[in-house]
Amino acid sequence: MGIFSRTRDIIAANVTDLLDKAEDPAKMIRMIILEMEETLVEVRASAARTIADQKEMRRHIAKLNALQDSWTEKAQLALSKDREDLAKAALVERQKATDMADHLAHEIEILDEALKASEEDIAKLQGKLREARARQNSLVTRMQSAENRLRVREAYAGEKVNEAFARFDMLERRVDIAEGRADAMTLGGVPKTLEEEIAELKSADKVDADLAALKASMNAGKTGGA
Repeated sequence: MGIFSRTRDIIAANVTDLLDKAEDPAKMIRMIILEMEETLVEVRASAARTIADQKEMRRHIAKLNALQDSWTEKAQLALSKDREDLAKAALVERQKATDMADHLAHEIEILDEALKASEEDIAKLQGKLREARARQNSLVTRMQSAENRLRVREAYAGEKVNEAFARFDMLERRVDIAEGRADAMTLGGVPKTLEEEIAELKSADKVDADLAALKASMNAGKTGGA
């Protein structure tokens, strides 16, 4: 069963009120639009049938007008032959055609009024449909915005983010441990390598030799002065 049962229900309906009362506005707006589209198709189809009926009636009226002319000619022929009885009979048939044509013309006028009403209904239905689609676009935009905000919040406070930061903490702890080990190696001085110790011995021997040479030179000077 549709939301609207008649065209007038849709025209008189307040889309905003329907959405405000709906538990699921997005679903409700889709149903409203579907109902409006189906009703619009039905009204247009009805208008098309009315136009077709009018065209058929006008063709029939044209035939009846031609028939009236034919019966007029026959009545005239009968009178020219002094057959007044036949002339009267022809005029009776002509009157039947005239009455039928008048009846059809009246029906066309009634259908014209119905067609005007359908045209107004179509215009109003299209306006309501535009309103509903605009509301649908607004709802879709709001829904997308809400989903985007939810994704952002989950990105800041979700379990995956918490797990990532926990892994960062673990990595930082590992870096701290590595740096601690490096710093610990410098405590109490860095142990000398074998090459460094031998180089120091050679340097000490050279210094000792230079010192001995200097002493000898100074002693020699003192002896010469004496």
